[in-house]
Amino acid sequence: MKNNNLLLILLLCIILNSCDKKQAINIAGSTTVLPVISIAAEEFRKNNPEINIIVNEGGSGVGVNQLGEGKIDIGMVSRDITQEEIEAYPNVNFNPISIGKDAVVPVVSSEIYKSGITTLTLEEIAKIYRGEIRNWKELGGPDKEILVIDKEASRGTRHVFMEIVLGDKEAIAEGADLVLGSNNEEQTAIVQSDAAIGMLSNAWLNKDVKGLSIKMLDGTLIEPSIENIINNKFPITRDLLIVTNAEPTGDVKNFIEYLLSSKGQTIVEEAGYVRINQ
Repeated sequence: MKNNNLLLILLLCIILNSCDKKQAINIAGSTTVLPVISIAAEEFRKNNPEINIIVNEGGSGVGVNQLGEGKIDIGMVSRDITQEEIEAYPNVNFNPISIGKDAVVPVVSSEIYKSGITTLTLEEIAKIYRGEIRNWKELGGPDKEILVIDKEASRGTRHVFMEIVLGDKEAIAEGADLVLGSNNEEQTAIVQSDAAIGMLSNAWLNKDVKGLSIKMLDGTLIEPSIENIINNKFPITRDLLIVTNAEPTGDVKNFIEYLLSSKGQTIVEEAGYVRINQ
């Protein structure tokens, strides 16, 4: 009889624990998409407290790979999914959904910007990353060696930047002095230097990290402005994506619908990006 009572108590504990356990949506990937998803998750849970949303960074490559391995429900990706990734996970039906738009901007330390380097051509930027230009004086700036900051190979921002600047998303940047990961790491490194160049999402520019205008072949100067992202004039733009395995269902679908709603798109805009309906 005592054993039967213990068994009933144990079963009751299991039932109560499973009832108390909250449902979870697991998300990981791009640090560019991260601010939007983090804020949206917090807002979404206010009306859905029974759902946990766990958000981690790591870069676009991490988002794709963890989705492919079935470790997460949503991957955050700030570039296109590659053919190699599709072939690596033949049983996964990658389903990218655009939640906003962004520009990848060549950025410099504020000291360099104030010295007069406010505009470069794509070819001049390419020469810096190839190691063919190593001092700002070669571009009309101060006599300072350029600190060239690259990103980790798996980062979506790098893929988009290198595709346009060097013609290959996986190009080796022989002129790079420093390779970093997240937008936050790169922003900090540029702030701490007085001679750096790097690549950042438009939303990460500030008074100490200045975005360069691009001088086009016809002499036109294109600023990294929201207007030029909306009208596709800035030459290095991209969609911000969340990716699921096949069409989303259940709580994942509901969260994605929230991201695409007016409230969700306001979060996208307040994070410094462009709504998908603009």
